[in-house]
Amino acid sequence: MMMNNILDYLDSLYPNPRCELNYNKDYELLIAIVLSAQTTDKRVNMVTPILFSKYPSLKLLSEAKTMDIATIIKPIGTYHKKASFVKEIALKLVNDKLDKVPNDRKYLEALPGVGRKTANVFLANIYDEATIAVDTHVARVSKRLKLVKEDDDVLAIEKKLMKKVPKDRWSKFHHQMVLFGRYKCKAIKPECEDCKLRDMCKYNKHKVIN
Repeated sequence: MMMNNILDYLDSLYPNPRCELNYNKDYELLIAIVLSAQTTDKRVNMVTPILFSKYPSLKLLSEAKTMDIATIIKPIGTYHKKASFVKEIALKLVNDKLDKVPNDRKYLEALPGVGRKTANVFLANIYDEATIAVDTHVARVSKRLKLVKEDDDVLAIEKKLMKKVPKDRWSKFHHQMVLFGRYKCKAIKPECEDCKLRDMCKYNKHKVIN
């Protein structure tokens, strides 16, 4: 019953949720997700149009100097490391003679800078695979709503949510939770006052509403 209330509320807020990273090609999304670690989608969307217009193909991107990539993506932070990831991902795809990033979790997670969360987001958006990617927003909201334990790691959170949420809702649920955490159930100053999930929220129970 509680899970149904959560799903219904998320549906009312975000009936057609989507990834907020901008991309035109499958590999562009993969790289954008890698770049989004420890920064915002908004910042990533500021640099990727410049990056992909300067290097409009995987081959050109694979031939780019790492320092030139770093200069373009500097506004997102940890740009030296991320520039190496971008270059190495492009090189790997070109060397493997792939014109499309494969629907293959094992292959994806072997790429530099790509972990389970990145693979989940990519597979859900490009191949419509049923996945629940756990980022900071999903983890925070899940803990506040007592769907998982406070000390659960991201893999434990993913597995518990997969049991609680119908499989055909996994991808949509992930996107809804990201948006909910990004714009309403924020880390700092969450908007609790008009939230219909207040009664089941751990954070709200310890918060004084003026």
